[in-house]
Amino acid sequence: MDKSYDVIIIGGGHAGVEASHASATLGLKTLLVTLSLDKVANMPCNPHIGGSAKGVVVREVDALGGIMGIAADAKPLQIKMLNTGKGPAVQCLRSQQDKTLYPQEILRLLRETKNLEIIEDEVVDLCADDSGITGVELKKGGHVDAESVIVTTGTYLNARVYVGSDGKDEGPDGEPASLYLTDALRRLGIALWRLKTGTPPRLKKSSIDFSNAAIEPGMPGDLAFSYQTETFTPLEEQLPCYLIYTSEETLRIIRDHLEDSALFNGTIDSIGPRYCPSIESKVVRFADKPRHQLFLEPEYAEGESFYLQGFSTAMPKDIQEQMVHSLPGLEHAEILKYAYQIEYDAVRPEEFDSTLMIKKIPGLYVAGQVCGTSGYEEAAGLGLMAGVNASLRLLGKEPFILGRHESYIGVMIDDLVTKGTDEPYRLLSSRAEYRLLLRHDNADERLSEYGWRIGLLPKWRYEAFQKKQHAIADAISFLEKTVVSDKEGLAKAFEEKGVPYENRGYKGLELLKRPEFRFAELVPLMDGLSSFGLNEDAMLALETKVKFEGYIVKQKKEAEDLQKREHILLPADIDYLHMDGLRLEARQKLDAVRPRSLGQAGRISGVNPADVSVLLLTLRKRGLV
Repeated sequence: MDKSYDVIIIGGGHAGVEASHASATLGLKTLLVTLSLDKVANMPCNPHIGGSAKGVVVREVDALGGIMGIAADAKPLQIKMLNTGKGPAVQCLRSQQDKTLYPQEILRLLRETKNLEIIEDEVVDLCADDSGITGVELKKGGHVDAESVIVTTGTYLNARVYVGSDGKDEGPDGEPASLYLTDALRRLGIALWRLKTGTPPRLKKSSIDFSNAAIEPGMPGDLAFSYQTETFTPLEEQLPCYLIYTSEETLRIIRDHLEDSALFNGTIDSIGPRYCPSIESKVVRFADKPRHQLFLEPEYAEGESFYLQGFSTAMPKDIQEQMVHSLPGLEHAEILKYAYQIEYDAVRPEEFDSTLMIKKIPGLYVAGQVCGTSGYEEAAGLGLMAGVNASLRLLGKEPFILGRHESYIGVMIDDLVTKGTDEPYRLLSSRAEYRLLLRHDNADERLSEYGWRIGLLPKWRYEAFQKKQHAIADAISFLEKTVVSDKEGLAKAFEEKGVPYENRGYKGLELLKRPEFRFAELVPLMDGLSSFGLNEDAMLALETKVKFEGYIVKQKKEAEDLQKREHILLPADIDYLHMDGLRLEARQKLDAVRPRSLGQAGRISGVNPADVSVLLLTLRKRGLV
């Protein structure tokens, strides 16, 4: 290990992985410091990637040049597209991962990355002067200089684990906690808060009776997160998951023992994620529900451990055993690992800006759960953005900030810095006002140009992206001009679909705009259509463009209109506290957030349209608009 680096990343979780890969790929001399190489990209909770909105984030990370999607596609235990019965705005991939193989693949990708060094050590202090961050102090390695430092400590920062009311200082999966960095951050004047999350028990597969559980299979097809993936996992090689429900006895046990739960007896009073509650919280909050669904999901391709999704709890071990044994098929289940809750320190969102840099300490960045978020995918997106912005700053280039109309990553960062959060933040499709623009199928169309320009996306990937876009455009032009050649086959297709057929010439585009027809069905009916060589991914992108064209155009227009305010930048030195015409609340909120643009100012809670008008008037007086 050298004693000087351009960028140091603290923590080898999903944020740290993407941050270190990004900065090293951009040519910066990068050091990743992790407590354990064995826990790089660890999945202490459910080992799955994707899900609602999250699956789109993985595609976005990949389109920009990140590695989460590549690793997730290497050997998924199961993969499926969610919400296929709904519109394209909410469709997304979800895959069950092998808890050992996924981290191994990530570590392989990191070790192939030039300019990146990885060490096992612990950062015990942060060094800064009036100009900003200057380096770190390592527990074993001593002082190391750096021009930028990215904190990606996840749930390890001053972590404390509880099984029932029994607590001990440690990180997830029995790992050591990071016990020194909290004091270092506080010494720098950075505000922290206490958050928590939890995880359910793991059960031994051979002790489970699956006979009455509903099988939840994967899905056939060329499904992948990464645009560079060419080898797909067929359905016959995927492992099933299983659906069960709580019993009346389960609910009775929980209600009778609420006072034993650390979440209800005062042992834990920190804030947990609303969208991933404990089973006892669900029983209390939804007291009228007679049952709650649970999923049994494998953690390894070869192994006995099954994850009981939806059964996070803060009950003691003996009560956990009663609860598990009250579930159908789990009467004799052996618990391999008891459920636990974990408390940890996080940086308050008002401390960092849209580049994820701490406002008062130039060069110090944060990413992942330490920002107040939850989830592997959110962490990866934030890590990539922190790594990119830390690097661009050192290279003397403009920061990279994604708009809300461009990506879920942009929505997440904007939500954090403008609205803050009072709980661990989780991405949902409902948070995005332009979600029809932020689809699974078009992440490359939205972001690959950025990835190439920044320097993250390799040339061959960018050229493949361009080739795909040209092929889609050419295919749409062909469909627009060309009449279906196989009229007999078309008439039969109409009959099979129960749709009235007129004996006339049908152009391909006319048919594809109809809900009954898919692109793949038109290929054998139209001579020359197969020559465009579109794979399943490209076909989906083409179909969505054609079928939802009117809605997409309308939403793009709305986004463009609102984007005008995003281009009206606010001076960094503007004095909100003494600005005439602003309400007191608006002055305080604007001073705390320090918005980058007029559009961002208008999204801050407590800033109303009249306050935005005052800002606009002030800018005009100063000749800035």
